[in-house]
Amino acid sequence: MEIPKPIPVYSFLLILPLYFLFYTVTPTSSAPMQDQFITCLHENSNVSFPLAETFFVPAKNVSMFREVLESTSQNLRFLSKTMPKPEFIFKPIDVSHVQATIICSKKLGTHLRFRSGGHDYEGLSYVSEMEEPFILMDLSNLRQINVNIKDSSAWVQAGATVGELYYRIAEKSRVHGFLAGLCSSLGIGGHITGGAYGSMMRKYGLGGDNVLDAKIIDANGKLLDRSSMGEDMFWAIRGGGGASFGIILAWKIKLVPVPKTVTVFTVTKTLEQDVGNKILSKWQAVAADKLVEELFIRVIFSVAANNGSKTATTTYNALFLGDKDTLLNVMKKGFPELGLTSNDCVEMSWIESVVYISGFPSQTPTDVLLQGKSPNPKINFKAKSDFVKKPIPKSGLIGMFKKLLEEDSALMIWNPYGGVMAEIPESYIPFPHRKGVIFKIQYVTAWPNSDKKPSRHINWIRDMYSYMMPYVSCNPREAYVNYRDLDLGRNKKNAKTSFKQAQVWGAKYFKDNFNRLVMIKSKVDPENFFRHEQSIPLLPV
Repeated sequence: MEIPKPIPVYSFLLILPLYFLFYTVTPTSSAPMQDQFITCLHENSNVSFPLAETFFVPAKNVSMFREVLESTSQNLRFLSKTMPKPEFIFKPIDVSHVQATIICSKKLGTHLRFRSGGHDYEGLSYVSEMEEPFILMDLSNLRQINVNIKDSSAWVQAGATVGELYYRIAEKSRVHGFLAGLCSSLGIGGHITGGAYGSMMRKYGLGGDNVLDAKIIDANGKLLDRSSMGEDMFWAIRGGGGASFGIILAWKIKLVPVPKTVTVFTVTKTLEQDVGNKILSKWQAVAADKLVEELFIRVIFSVAANNGSKTATTTYNALFLGDKDTLLNVMKKGFPELGLTSNDCVEMSWIESVVYISGFPSQTPTDVLLQGKSPNPKINFKAKSDFVKKPIPKSGLIGMFKKLLEEDSALMIWNPYGGVMAEIPESYIPFPHRKGVIFKIQYVTAWPNSDKKPSRHINWIRDMYSYMMPYVSCNPREAYVNYRDLDLGRNKKNAKTSFKQAQVWGAKYFKDNFNRLVMIKSKVDPENFFRHEQSIPLLPV
């Protein structure tokens, strides 16, 4: 199936006057980089493009450049004045523009970064601290979605958000869904390259486990699908991390069945209400990985003010693929300690549950998913991750809560595993965190731009991460590639990663799958065109 044209084609004759109005192109080596690049793009594209809507240079219009740069950049840490900025931003409107961008980047020797949703935790999709100058290609114009209910599949272009995808599926069917992220503003292109987990993972696995085909542009500018890229590359791009093997243009995904009625709940407990951490301990022992696979209960830890002092809260946020009565029976038998009541439970459609789990206010219309925005404001943040294979003892929990209360803006999220996740082999796709994992931890600390000492927050999260070492996976201490963490296997800021260093984070993200990823990378991109601070390296010479 060919990818449909994203927007109407613009006539080159109509664009030409606008082009010369804003740019004087001198196709020589002395011409500014952007002029050479535009000339090269026109020479190598099948479809012309309106410069004012696709090409953004700070020297031409600083405010517009900043607006486009910030539009999908999710971490304010990487938008500060001290951070490197791209020489220009290009927003292609046609597949041939993506192909031409690769060809022209190679021809002009310019480093390329590209993004679909801008959610990379370390800003690697839109900032390069290791290599300058660089340019940014933003794929947000390529966002068409074609849903085929007859064969339970959909083609979705890289620039679409997971929220848009969910909405378009629900438009066609109340009993079909897809299992990607809980955050509705994620760009689907990069999301699946890390595996893509969501609230139905215990029932159906990851988004990456449910990909049928893909369209990708390789390092030679060639458009490939599953057949032409081969099974090795197809394996690598579904969980091997973004921006190492090519530029994803579209995924063909397998839709999964969902009931007409699902049930959600959110129950919050303070430390005082969970004496001795009995509820949390039972969640670890049973609710995380042993309850029915239709039930997903995550735990969100945060710090709240309480009568002039601070207390930590644990919020149990859940989706159940079924009705309220069935859920209450499951909870009564398996997790009565939570004290779930009928009043805590809300029945709704699956698409309404997407809005709920994303964190939008109650009664928010489902078409909010088409806006591609998060319900939360953008912040400066640093994150880390862990995988837990045996329950954390009460002594460990006491110290963990003590650490949590040291930081005003601390957040932790525990996501349950088990179910189908424990049945899929570690080597099925590059994402290896399967059998034996009880739950995954995400640590987050955030701060406003007005904070004069952001280093104290980063020091706190590193200290928390160090404290948790005895209670999480080891040899290797595993981490989730979609929660990028440049602390892993890196000697100093901005240094290019050696193969030896890459083996450190490679083992954490991919375990034994890392070696296969390196072999595939060396075969499909031997010049290492697609590279960033934690891209898959080439085999050492």
